[in-house]
Amino acid sequence: MARLYFDHNATSPLRPAAREAVVAALDAGNASSIHAEGRAARAKIENARSLLARHFGVKPELVVFTSGATEAANTVLRPALVGLACENLLIGGGEHPCVASGHGFAATARVALDGDGRLDFTDLREKLGFSRAPMLALQAANNETGVIQPVAEAAALVHEAGGVVVCDAVQALGRVDCAFAATGADVLFVSSHKIGGPKGVGAAIFSRRAVIPAQAFVRGGGQERGHRGGTENVAGVAGFAAAFQEVLAKGADEMTRLRALRDRIEADVTALAPEAIVFGAGAPRLPNTLAFALPGLAAETLVAALDVEGVAISSGSACSSGKVSASAVLASMGVPPEIARCALRISLGWPNNEQEGVAFPSILARVRQRMRNRA
Repeated sequence: MARLYFDHNATSPLRPAAREAVVAALDAGNASSIHAEGRAARAKIENARSLLARHFGVKPELVVFTSGATEAANTVLRPALVGLACENLLIGGGEHPCVASGHGFAATARVALDGDGRLDFTDLREKLGFSRAPMLALQAANNETGVIQPVAEAAALVHEAGGVVVCDAVQALGRVDCAFAATGADVLFVSSHKIGGPKGVGAAIFSRRAVIPAQAFVRGGGQERGHRGGTENVAGVAGFAAAFQEVLAKGADEMTRLRALRDRIEADVTALAPEAIVFGAGAPRLPNTLAFALPGLAAETLVAALDVEGVAISSGSACSSGKVSASAVLASMGVPPEIARCALRISLGWPNNEQEGVAFPSILARVRQRMRNRA
């Protein structure tokens, strides 16, 4: 059997339609040029922009393409916006490192998570009581545990306090509804390669002009209506659009299939290892994500052993320069360090099938037994 790739929350393999779109656009002209070749490139970008705008329910000019989610986060997490100024930044306890670093706000504060990995509303209300015009950064779904955050409920409280909500919708895109109408957020950002599009492209999406940052993060020749300088990545944007079109066409059926596959793997894992701890089991989760620990078996060792057996899984976020380090997400959930060190993540995607789901538990059982014997 081919290798089992169960790390789609890190990156999902390129969908065939996205690959075709990228190849077709590699020789495209510069989208800022006014000749025919430039206009053809511009059309690819504007078609992609309109596709995203229609899905999220905004005008096309409120969609800004970036080099990915990290740049998008740095773009939107700014104190000075066109229509207001935010004085401090509140950061959900499970946020991705690209969100959690502060971004130039005078004051930042972490909002705790509960034991199931969802935002702690008691802590949120307390911190809002000491905030003026706050910005809350809250992901739609966690990249490590798959736990879906109550963004709409949090947004209602933040808006009462005169604040703004920025939602990292990277893991939610194509898996659960993350449009403005569902989240109540003011700003969203997404990434192409999590849904089977090319790496190196993402988007910041604004609900209205007032919440666009007053100054561009990347300055240059005025591309993206002055919101993001630099020659546009025509091939990347075209591939992103192709992947997203496929997601829109297949999304519901694909997620139903992956939820069933995830649930089967979870049941098999907990049957062969009764000591297994599933993180976020009491909360709504992404249909493709399973985070669990086998106490006593270090994640770093288990990930390496499974890799040798032909299985690619993760110990959490892939955005730490290849390091296996302590999970800030699990720490915020109150998970003891000795359990957090054993945390694994399976994240499924469009190519995964039932045969792979059947094969994985027996491989895990074999590796687990070998590690226990050595111990």
